[in-house]
Amino acid sequence: MQPVPAPDTTSPIETPLHALHQRLGARMVPFAGYAMPLQYPAGLLAEHLHTRASAGLFDVSHMGQIAVTPRSGDMADAALALETLIPIDVLGLAPGRQRYGVFTDDSGGILDDLMVAHLGDHLVLVVNAACKEADAAHLERHLAQTCHVAMLARALLALQGPKAGGALAALAPDVATMRFMDVRRVSILGAEAIVTRSGYTGEDGFEISLPEDQAMAAAEALLAQDGVMAIGLGARDSLRLEAGLCLYGADIGPDTDPIEAGLVWAIQPVRRRGGARAGGFPGADRILQAIETGPSRRRVGLRPEGRLPVRAGAPLFAGRDDAEAIGTVTSGGFGPSLGSPVAMGYVPAPLAKPGIRLFAEVRSQRLALDVTALPFVPAGFKRR
Repeated sequence: MQPVPAPDTTSPIETPLHALHQRLGARMVPFAGYAMPLQYPAGLLAEHLHTRASAGLFDVSHMGQIAVTPRSGDMADAALALETLIPIDVLGLAPGRQRYGVFTDDSGGILDDLMVAHLGDHLVLVVNAACKEADAAHLERHLAQTCHVAMLARALLALQGPKAGGALAALAPDVATMRFMDVRRVSILGAEAIVTRSGYTGEDGFEISLPEDQAMAAAEALLAQDGVMAIGLGARDSLRLEAGLCLYGADIGPDTDPIEAGLVWAIQPVRRRGGARAGGFPGADRILQAIETGPSRRRVGLRPEGRLPVRAGAPLFAGRDDAEAIGTVTSGGFGPSLGSPVAMGYVPAPLAKPGIRLFAEVRSQRLALDVTALPFVPAGFKRR
């Protein structure tokens, strides 16, 4: 758990798999300070559909991996310390399991969303690339007296799709018995890997943390498995949109609280009013009140009519000729699995019911769309 040296931000940082992306003919783009593959020669559509049908391998090494270790050696100390920053039940998180959560600010806004994994003697947080330095500083500022906080220098791969389990089990048989949100230490080609059964596509899959110098061999071995294809950021975004999952900086951020974002499920009863450890996190009053009374607006799914995608930033109107917008699209594009455009956005709570018709302004015209339940594509997680 050696701290990572401060990166040179004058040019995009290359991940440990950069040479592999170039060899595979990836179209590279700058993203969150890193050079990342947007797509490969097969193209976004083929990559998206392949992941839904088989297995896709994503390089997500740009994301932050932060270890939080109790100075006392008692994991309860680390859990309770972290609960002062996030509104989830960390104390009740069992070894070998992980949970989704959010950092909140004093007004109840979302500073970042993250995964928290219990590794037995420490916690590992996986955070968004654009926020990882701020997140590490936030943790250090608030937890330094009780916990050691260290950014980990490790690569991170995501293997997603219905054939992901078989592909990874060929290299690490122990993963076959894992279920959704399990975390386990396994050996992959001699490398000490931390594997979670989770991901960002709505499909069954894994995220695989590896030493940077051993990531290339693991990636090549996975790509050699039957049905595994390299997938870029473009398809990663369309897959998560179909899965109804939030993108930080678009669907959630400091201007949204977890309840209006539809993340109330991530706040366990023990942290709500009446629970044994209710509140105690930034913005608790606003968030707990919103749980009880309901938010004034909600994030919803949107299905536009026709084939024209409705992109992020498009204003939403209750009527075709209304002058005043009632909401905004936060994510939108074409859903390859559905063969039609899909979008998400925020609307007033009374208009958040499936079946309500709204209108989005696109290219100076009003396009009809219907509020729909999320996700657009049913999840394929392995829960048993």
